[in-house]
Amino acid sequence: MIRLTDVVKRFGDHAAVDGISLSIKRGTTCALIGPSGCGKSTLLRVMLGLLPADSGAVEFDGRSVAGDGRTLRKRVGYAIQSGGLFPHLTSRQNVMLPARAHGVDAESRTAELAGLVRLEPALLDRYPSELSGGQRQRVALMRALVLTPEALLLDEPLGALDPVVRSELQTELKALFATLGKTVVLVTHDLAEAAYLAPDDIVLLRDGTIAQRGPFAELREKPADAFVSGFVEAQSRRVAALVAS
Repeated sequence: MIRLTDVVKRFGDHAAVDGISLSIKRGTTCALIGPSGCGKSTLLRVMLGLLPADSGAVEFDGRSVAGDGRTLRKRVGYAIQSGGLFPHLTSRQNVMLPARAHGVDAESRTAELAGLVRLEPALLDRYPSELSGGQRQRVALMRALVLTPEALLLDEPLGALDPVVRSELQTELKALFATLGKTVVLVTHDLAEAAYLAPDDIVLLRDGTIAQRGPFAELREKPADAFVSGFVEAQSRRVAALVAS
């Protein structure tokens, strides 16, 4: 469904994405992970067309992302760390914003989405500042889902939450992915989270390139090099605790 071929994205002399080729199949969940500055968030934005690639090809369902931004926004849901909600709009207005931008009547979908992400419907009439971090993240997921997208691109969606809320939402996200059966690309810096949400497809990035791609077990048992083994070992205890839960 999503295919990148020799994609390069530069900022000045720095290649944040340096010749990456990557294919993500429909209905699967893929985690992009790596240390800060490795290019994972930039790569996600290039996939969505928010940042144009300097060279290479980016395709969504066989069509080039370049020049097709409006159509792509309707087919792909996008959520970022802390939700990215507009503070002057109520939660309901935030959820409905993509639908209104595309001239779609999605009022009837609000209650359905609230149930899907386990948010009390009454909270939709509150402003983001009146919600907890976990509630804001649920609203952001509702907004990403309101147009019934074919794919979800999530950039550190749980990164700013405290450990208890984060663990709760990890469990709910895993169940949500299974229920929806959509293509999901998730950016995280946390290997435990990647192993839990996308155990079969983890892409470990280093300096804008792919260091290794595969199931979590393969990264752990057959690391491609010292960087991969070091990255996995540094987080191994947290991975074991979460995967066993």
